[in-house]
Amino acid sequence: MKKLGLLPRLIIAIILGILIGLAGQKVDVLKILVRILITFNGLFGNFLGFVIPLIIMGFVIPGIADLGDSAGKTLAITAGIAYLSTIIFGTITYFVGSVVLPNFIKKGAISFDPEKNSGKALEKIFESPMDPVFSVTTALIISFILGVGIAAAKAEVLKKAVHEFSDIITKLISNVVIPLLPFHICGIFANMAYEGTVAVVLSVFARVFIMVLILHYLTITAQFTIASSMSGGNPFSKIKTMIPAYMTAIGTQSSAATIPVTLNQTYKLGVNKGIADFVIPLCATIHLSGSTITLTSCSLSILMLNGSDVGFQHMFPFILMLGVTMVAAPGVPGGAVMAALGILQSMLGFTEPMTALIIALYVAQDSFGTACNITGDAAIACIVNKISGFKLDPEANAEYIDELVKQ
Repeated sequence: MKKLGLLPRLIIAIILGILIGLAGQKVDVLKILVRILITFNGLFGNFLGFVIPLIIMGFVIPGIADLGDSAGKTLAITAGIAYLSTIIFGTITYFVGSVVLPNFIKKGAISFDPEKNSGKALEKIFESPMDPVFSVTTALIISFILGVGIAAAKAEVLKKAVHEFSDIITKLISNVVIPLLPFHICGIFANMAYEGTVAVVLSVFARVFIMVLILHYLTITAQFTIASSMSGGNPFSKIKTMIPAYMTAIGTQSSAATIPVTLNQTYKLGVNKGIADFVIPLCATIHLSGSTITLTSCSLSILMLNGSDVGFQHMFPFILMLGVTMVAAPGVPGGAVMAALGILQSMLGFTEPMTALIIALYVAQDSFGTACNITGDAAIACIVNKISGFKLDPEANAEYIDELVKQ
């Protein structure tokens, strides 16, 4: 199983969960297995609730500290454009979703509240509460105070400590949370299959997935159209140049791992080498428009299924906060949704089953979200290049092209 990627493991888990849940309706032995999976879900959900504040602190504090430490005009411009891109396309996604999703999602079709599903729902064998040390809101406030404070005071010792803490949290996610996710997803789908709601969820999943992909491609086109209107050239030629980076991101599921290819293709666009060397690695961390599109679409669909409030006044603060939280996304598959779990629960009221569903939905298209992110990074590099007074000149970068990839 370790040789399989996360997505194949989740697909296997979903199929097994559905089969176990359907069989559990007729076979008592498998009904016990469904109860065991539900019990595991409860324990894992409580564990996630315990570690979410730690995840927020582990990634937000060093993220803000590093940005503050690199203060400068180019940083401010790049960070501003990246955040604006994330918010704009997240907001557009909300309005598109508000129009498209109601066509195939019946509001309140499924209740994700265990207390309302007392009819056919099975009970857990036992529970073990794991109260978090502090709330998500407290974790966010502490993170901002410490992050800004470390940068302002140039507290190198504390900065090293929070980076080491970040490494611990990254290992916790990659070695504990991610490997256990397939079992968690298996239990969620087994329970839904047993209760008879899995067909509705899968139907919604497929359509939301298609909508997300279309929004990704439209976003890339819009980003390069804006970049070309400022820096000159054909937006579709620029997009064609970035295809190798896009395909690499689909394979790696990591913006960081794709940096060498993204840089190489950005050189080919003619972006000044100094600008490209600064903007591309930075945007790999702070620009996640594709991930924001996915998270906004998925959260909207799950809230609609649950019959929850999806008004703009309810969702826009979430999108604004999501843009900040994405800076904290760890560089592991599914890292963005892990970083966002805190605000999904605190701002949108996500329950344990809703959290499991959005993880499954997000990871299913994580490769495409990452590819959208890094392709947009090159568009931002073109814009920053123009603002910094440079013209696109592919020939100036001829000696650097392909050499980076070889290294």
